[in-house]
Amino acid sequence: MRKPRELAENVWYEVRTAVNIEEPLFRLPWAKVLLHRVLREIKKRYPFEMRGLRLEGAWLTFYIKPDDGFMLPLIMQLLKQTFSLRFNIIAGRKGHVWGERYESEILDGEPPEDAEEADWAAIDKSANTPVAGAAAYILSWDSLRSPGMTITARFSAHNTAKPASPPG
Repeated sequence: MRKPRELAENVWYEVRTAVNIEEPLFRLPWAKVLLHRVLREIKKRYPFEMRGLRLEGAWLTFYIKPDDGFMLPLIMQLLKQTFSLRFNIIAGRKGHVWGERYESEILDGEPPEDAEEADWAAIDKSANTPVAGAAAYILSWDSLRSPGMTITARFSAHNTAKPASPPG
């Protein structure tokens, strides 16, 4: 059994997570743009500070200090789910994008000095970059649940309800 995640108020966390697919995902320019869009949306919902954002092949590493330290699992869940959903839509694939659990450690004090503040102006600029040939890319989670979309179910004769008691 894995040990529970350590959470605390007003602390910095070092977070590492790996991509499940074998390709170095973040070498794809549109994957970086996608991640920046998702980060920007999450930051609007759950304010946080971020430093040392590194996208290295199949790894995502950063330091984060959520305004509410207990929101880290929610932030990471939203990041991984939203990114996976949109990545799969664009790439026309199904399946897991991320590996198992993300790793997080509470830092003693501040992140290392070489961990620069996330450049949100550059992230916003990247997030607004159009991606050629990826029309599905503009879908957001909310647009997938819009009232204009209707889901219809079709039933065959084999899927009809069974009587509650035997006939006769």
